[in-house]
Amino acid sequence: MNTKPRTPSALREFLASEAAGGVILMIVAVLAMIVANSSLSEAYFHLLHAQTGPVLSDKLGPMTVHLWINDALMAVFFLLVGLEIKREFVDGRLVTWQQRRLPFIAALGGMAVPAAVFLAVTAGSRDLAQGWAIPAATDIAFAIGVMALLGSRMPTALKLFLTTVAIVDDMGAVVIIALAYTTSIKGVALLAAAAILGGMMTMNRVGVRHLAPYLIGFALLWFAVLVSGVHATIAGVLAAFTVPVVATPGRPDSPDSPLHRLEHGLHPWSAFLIVPLFGLANAGISLSGFGIGTLVEPLPLAIAAGLFVGKQVGIFSSIWLSVKLGFAQRPRGSTWVQVYGLSVLCGIGFTMSLFIGMLAFASSPALIEEAKLGVMSGSLLSGLLGYLILRFAKPSADAIASEAAIEQEIAADGDVLAIEARAPE
Repeated sequence: MNTKPRTPSALREFLASEAAGGVILMIVAVLAMIVANSSLSEAYFHLLHAQTGPVLSDKLGPMTVHLWINDALMAVFFLLVGLEIKREFVDGRLVTWQQRRLPFIAALGGMAVPAAVFLAVTAGSRDLAQGWAIPAATDIAFAIGVMALLGSRMPTALKLFLTTVAIVDDMGAVVIIALAYTTSIKGVALLAAAAILGGMMTMNRVGVRHLAPYLIGFALLWFAVLVSGVHATIAGVLAAFTVPVVATPGRPDSPDSPLHRLEHGLHPWSAFLIVPLFGLANAGISLSGFGIGTLVEPLPLAIAAGLFVGKQVGIFSSIWLSVKLGFAQRPRGSTWVQVYGLSVLCGIGFTMSLFIGMLAFASSPALIEEAKLGVMSGSLLSGLLGYLILRFAKPSADAIASEAAIEQEIAADGDVLAIEARAPE
């Protein structure tokens, strides 16, 4: 009998680390809110805005603790996002159009409808229109953290589907950040960034497999993009696309794949350090001067409505129409009530929504605080309702049998990607 331990797939490690990281993120977000409204608030905000580095960009001014977290550490987070996107397209659940179809449709609906809801609520306030993309993003760490609390009540296939939708959602958010929130460009720095990126692509083409040159290239690319005026985190995604990958369809990740090695290495740093630090630095909202009436101000209301109403309507209606029209099948082992619960859960927009909010209203600290309030309230409502729906949703007999079969296959095969690849459409 073969007793050799199997190498876990990146997706299984991702689900495990993001679930734990999501729970930590919830705790950190609550802690940031408590500190920001306690006697420690002055020290908290002073630390965030303390200058800790030179002026690297005319647009940003001097580097502070807050900027190092949002523009440097988050670039590493976006590097991981880029690696996940590339892996899914080359060696995961988005290799074929048949696999991409439903997640793409769901993610598109889950971005378009929240944006439309936001613009409808803020129709009378033109200065708020640039925040249209804030409710379009889903926070995968928070969502998977909630799913971890549900345990076996959440079908495995539905967990995988949420992960895939969120990855496509992240891809859309990256494009939005690059195109919609870049206001001025410095040509020389942008040319330098293009040259560095070209060098990294050349390394890939000539067969460089050591990670060190790509990480050095990433650091140089980050600096050039930061100075160019394009948001520095885009450097992470661009760098990720140049990292070589060895595809092993239907099997655990290859230890010879640079992309998989880097992805495995970055996961714990992202889940347990970078994202929690981002939450600690950005979730602290001082409620001084805010009242209950603030929640119905145009900006917080538009964001909360986009996340809580727009996300569930956009995602659920997209999935329902796709299934009814024969474009795709419902995620294996799930009921319509569970699919609806997942759609509601996707309204948790914490990390990406906060990030986009700060880009959209960079020149107005007051609007940033209002945007944070809208993100927090919309995410909280979505998380609570999504949890309750999934907690009390009753699986059908077919769903129970399907889930049992999936779990048996995981135990036997050790790789959820192989199982999903064999699942009938």
